[in-house]
Amino acid sequence: MSDARKTAPSGAAPYDALLLLSFGGPEGPEEVVPFLENVTRGRGIPKERLREVGKHYFMFGGVSPINGQNRELLAALREDFAGHGLDLPVYWGNRNWAPYLVDTLRELAADGHRRIAVLATSAYAGYSGCRQYRENLADALATLAEEGAPALRVDKLRHFYNHPGFVGPMIDATLAALAELPEAVRPGARLAFTTHSIPDAMAETSGAPDDPARGEPGGAYVAEHLDVARLIAAAVAERTGVADRPWELVYQSRSGAPHIPWLEPDICDHLEAQHADGAPAVVMVPIGFVSDHMEVKYDLDTEAVAKAAELGLPVARAATVGADPRFTAAVRELVLERAATERGEGVTRCALGALGPSHDVCAVACCPNPRAPRPAVAEESHV
Repeated sequence: MSDARKTAPSGAAPYDALLLLSFGGPEGPEEVVPFLENVTRGRGIPKERLREVGKHYFMFGGVSPINGQNRELLAALREDFAGHGLDLPVYWGNRNWAPYLVDTLRELAADGHRRIAVLATSAYAGYSGCRQYRENLADALATLAEEGAPALRVDKLRHFYNHPGFVGPMIDATLAALAELPEAVRPGARLAFTTHSIPDAMAETSGAPDDPARGEPGGAYVAEHLDVARLIAAAVAERTGVADRPWELVYQSRSGAPHIPWLEPDICDHLEAQHADGAPAVVMVPIGFVSDHMEVKYDLDTEAVAKAAELGLPVARAATVGADPRFTAAVRELVLERAATERGEGVTRCALGALGPSHDVCAVACCPNPRAPRPAVAEESHV
């Protein structure tokens, strides 16, 4: 556990609020196409195509589970902070749907907050999971500046993929999923660690230019996921007594043009390959996701489960961390750790695995925009 509480006697100062920043999602059939228009703005995708893309949402009544799960996390964070004497209000804003980020920042400014820590619901380095959030923050702050609102400073908390409060719940969830399988296939069940596929070119440039992980195949995005997968696989091996259980990092939710290379293998292709190789069962472990949102509910629980049923391959899916108390405690520790660092105090930075704790402030060339450079906050030039 981090020593943040011991080394941060002033609590969360200089921060006076925490912003939970997420992707957003529709909460009714009439919101699906407008939501997808927000997500794909600037790409010229016709509404007819968006309705086709939105069929995954319509299967669930047009409701994405992500907003409901963010409400649960918001409540859990507030309860954890209060229970540990941390007087730090927690707000919530989304990039692509209500409550919109810019509206939440207006509320923060109106409430008198000026220095804000930001938790993005994405654990890893990468353009979509880090820099794009920071670009959206820059856009929203520019809008507020045009409106004459008081100036706000926002600092994004570091990547938390290897924090014990994220890894621990994933280990337990994997063991719980194994226990759901028929007893006869559990010893030979294989692990498929899943995350969102991204274009190969975007993966290769993920991370800071001087980050050794960026030099690995697939850049920091892949290296960080592999590090977490190794941690979970090792813990599962120790706790089940199965030392040679095969595992692999696989991908899901590809959405790009067919001619552009994206990270592979896809989870459904992987299940076919595992079945052909004689695997008795597979546990899908969604390490790339903080909550059970649509990419988990449809791409894994619906599409991948259907593929497994077609193959006659037993599968189970591990839960995401969601509002697990260990994760909310990790967020508190990350806030206190960063606050102590900003005050110039020493602090133990908690991390598991081989890569160590991530940086606090992103490099200017970190995870570059694949289309064109855009302003982003919480990077070296803004410090």
